[in-house]
Order: sequence, then C-alpha cells, then structure tokens
Amino acid sequence: MASAILAQLDQYGPQRCLPMDREQAAAYAKALTESQYENFTVVSRLLPRDLREDFHAIYSFCRWADDLGDETGDPRKSKELLDWWRRELDGCYAGSPRHPVFVALQPVVQRHEIPRKPFDDLIDAFLQDQQVTRYATWEQVLDYCTRSADPVGRLVLYVCGYRDEERQKLSDATCTALQLTNFWQDVRRDILERDRVYVPSEVASRHGLDIGDMVAAVKGDEKQQCEQSGACCAAARQRSSVAITALLPAYRATVRELAERTWPLFERGHGLWPRVSPRLRTDIQLFSLGGQSILKMIEKRDYDTLTQRPRLSKGRKMALLMRAVAARLWGHSFSRNFQ
Repeated sequence: MASAILAQLDQYGPQRCLPMDREQAAAYAKALTESQYENFTVVSRLLPRDLREDFHAIYSFCRWADDLGDETGDPRKSKELLDWWRRELDGCYAGSPRHPVFVALQPVVQRHEIPRKPFDDLIDAFLQDQQVTRYATWEQVLDYCTRSADPVGRLVLYVCGYRDEERQKLSDATCTALQLTNFWQDVRRDILERDRVYVPSEVASRHGLDIGDMVAAVKGDEKQQCEQSGACCAAARQRSSVAITALLPAYRATVRELAERTWPLFERGHGLWPRVSPRLRTDIQLFSLGGQSILKMIEKRDYDTLTQRPRLSKGRKMALLMRAVAARLWGHSFSRNFQ
C-alpha cells in the first residue's frame, strides 16, 4: 500500500508547501495520528486532554520521518528527503516553521523547552537505515536503538515535565525493548520490504543460523507462495517452503536468545511507572504491556516469526487497557508472566 505521507509531498514537500496556521496544523497532526494503525497505543483516550495536542505533533514528526526513510524504496531519494526534513527542523528551531508538522510542533517545543537532540537523533537513525542493512553484534543493534527508539521516550518525558537522567534511562530501557520486540516480530517483513536484518549475525551464528541463507529462504518462500496463490497475499499462503522449514530450528533458537535478552529491558523500564504522575502512568504502562504481550506471543509460537507475524487483536488491546487501569486504581504491578 502506498504511503499516504509520500502522497502528500506535492502539497507539503520540498518544492511546495501549502501554508497552515497553528490551529489548522494542530488539526492536521491530530488527523494524521488517528489515521495510523500501531500495535501499541499512540495517544490513548486516557491521556490528559491538555497533552494530547502536544503528542499529536510529536507523533506526526516521527511518522513523517519514518515514512521518508522507509517508504520511498530508494535509499538515495530517502536521504534527500531526510536531509530536507532536517532543514525543516532547522526552521522550526529558528522560529520560522513552514511544514504543517513543524507549525504544530514549534509551540510544543517552546512550551516544554524541548532540546533539539532527540529530533536529530531520530533523523540520524533513519539516515543510518539507508546505509546499514545488517548488524554483526547485539551492541550494534542496541546502539542503533539509542537513536531510533530512545529519543521518542525522552520526548514524551519532556512533554510530561520530566527532565532528569534517572527517568530518561528508565524510559530508554522500555523504548529499546519495544524496538527490539518490533525487530523480532518483523524479521520477514523487514527482509521483504526493505532488505534489512536487525538480527545480529553474531547471535545467529552461535545457533547455526546463517543470515544470508535466511534472507534467501525468506525471499524464495515469498516467491513460492505468490506462485501457489496467484497473488502476493499473506492470507493465501498454504505452507512454508522446504528452505524455511529447514532453518526454523536454528531461527527459533536465535530468536529465543534475543527475546530472553529483551525481557530484562522491559522489567528495568517498569521502574519508571511509580516515578510519573498517576494521570500519565496508564499510557506509559500501555506502551510497555503492549510490547510485552507481543514478546509473550512470540514465546508461545516457539519463536517462529518467519511463517506468521504476531499481532495484537482488538480484544487483546482491550485486555491490556483493563490491566493498566487496574494498576492505576489498585497499584498492581505486572511482570513477564502476565497472561
């Protein structure tokens, strides 16, 4: 499906940008936020009303940057657009925003005195994606997360009025855990759609999994499924290819180790919950519990995310919401063993 954001470049791109006042820009950011599906809640109904508009603006920045980096299908074009996006950020911090996202974002930056670094870090991560498509070590993947994931949590904390290093480090743990969970969930999709692999080859080789063989097997399996079904549709897949079946034991062992390394980050991030105000705690818990639920689903499927992608149902999301509300009302805590 074509990116709705890339389709807007004729209206709000480098060559032409229709003007909006702040009220119009805020409405644009709200509509963009509410139109996007995410496994994890973006801006829940429990978020204080006085902060929702601020989060809409921040989410819109992230959504645009993400699509500029991921959806063009051309690394050179993505780099050009991300360089342009950074220039638009320059205008925002210089007091002359042009793009509707930055018109909406500028008062948020001013009101909460948000430093520029988290925004620059996110752009840097998307630029890195245009050049780096394989990772050798766990440490390299974690380093990438410091730019691709952790800045989002820090932006949330700034908006909520928290600027201390202790809370930022706890937020980093949760954001990194969420990013890693997304990687283990989307191994197949990342290969097919972007030719990227975030599974560290060092970990994979320890379990007898060759990254090159895995990529070839995934691409071959997709081709076979398309030929069998007559259309490239996941719902039409009948069975996995011989190559996928052959590498699954090594793949499962690899993802198991990666999941086991991810859990402690979620648990460390729980330390943030009692350190934020009750009116904000539920939303932060929902982000964390959503990621933990996906990781638990990966475990229950014996770590096979190559043949079926875990995805939260509406019922599961409602269950997570109820758990977060219960924690808010009665002070319950949730570990990796929640069902």
